[in-house]
Amino acid sequence: MKVINMKLKKIPTMLSLMALAVMTSSLALADENSNDYDSPQFDSGWYLGGNIGQAHASIDDKRITNRLLNNGLATSAIKDDERDFGYKMFGGYQFNKNFSLEGGYFDLGDFSFTAATLPAGMLNGKIKVRGLNFDVVGFLPITEKLSAFARVGLNYAETKDSFSGTGAVSVAKSSAKERQLNPKVGVGLQYAFTEAFAMRVEAERYRINDAVGSKGDVDLVSLGVVYRFGKAKAAPVVVAPTPAPAPVVVLPPPPPPAPHFEKYTLSATELFGFDSSLVNLPQVKLEQITTAIKGEGSPKHIVIQGFTDRLGSDVYNQKLSERRALAVKEYMVNRGVDADRLIAEGKGESDPIVVCTDKNKAALIECLKPNRRVEIDEVKIVHEIKSK
Repeated sequence: MKVINMKLKKIPTMLSLMALAVMTSSLALADENSNDYDSPQFDSGWYLGGNIGQAHASIDDKRITNRLLNNGLATSAIKDDERDFGYKMFGGYQFNKNFSLEGGYFDLGDFSFTAATLPAGMLNGKIKVRGLNFDVVGFLPITEKLSAFARVGLNYAETKDSFSGTGAVSVAKSSAKERQLNPKVGVGLQYAFTEAFAMRVEAERYRINDAVGSKGDVDLVSLGVVYRFGKAKAAPVVVAPTPAPAPVVVLPPPPPPAPHFEKYTLSATELFGFDSSLVNLPQVKLEQITTAIKGEGSPKHIVIQGFTDRLGSDVYNQKLSERRALAVKEYMVNRGVDADRLIAEGKGESDPIVVCTDKNKAALIECLKPNRRVEIDEVKIVHEIKSK
């Protein structure tokens, strides 16, 4: 008897179109935002990861029945095992928040069938699928931590088929092996918990050649983790130049005193969004401060300091305070203030204005509100947030 092959499903057009749509959107954004590293998930650098999940293939029962019939055997029943545990291990390099290259090893598991025949006999078949892949991955940010992504790539799979027969069924060739290069596609979601750690859920489709001359597809739906080695690009720190010694000359009359700045209090919705360092627009009060700084007689060097409350980790609070101080600086620079005059510093949770011991979280967040602020020399902008 000839070897019976197990044909797998063809790739639906919808999955390919979804992958292409996300890839196109991601690559279009890459040119505009390649230097944006405000979010934990937008690190550049190397990363490693792994996924586990369920693989699924569709065995072509009709073809098996026809092959048996061609050999004078009728099929009385076929039992398919089309699902198995699958996994993959991968590594990659993230160039920016929209684009990375990724390669790795995959094991899609084993799939099998058992066909009962008349005259009485049994045909058993099994296929194993393992291989290597290389993908282009495009990311489309949804929030600062959540992104959709799609992948298009190649897989080099080794398939091993094995067959056995009992009773009236005899098998001419009990095993066969094939290695072929084929395309693969996939879509998924990624959530970045920290700058180093993220979680993925994704669906992939691998085009596969079996060992007896047919092509088909194996699906893998999986959950995985990613660990990043790359560090976020450090924001430039502007250091005030050391003034040159004043020459011994007759000094002109002193300039008029610098304008007096009032203390401002801004809510979270006026300055920043939830867990964000992007300045909300419009900002009437911040615009007034910027206009005053550009005015004649204003200080030559202005220090902008960001502070957070004590909730959250020290590392995260420090970086959040730095990003918010830099965001206020960028706002002023975009409105005509010389960048060399502005020094942005992050102070994290240091120098608290109030100390709170409330046990209730909502009450504690409300009590710590004065500590979440941005100070601009004498100007203090205190912004309220529900949580970091």
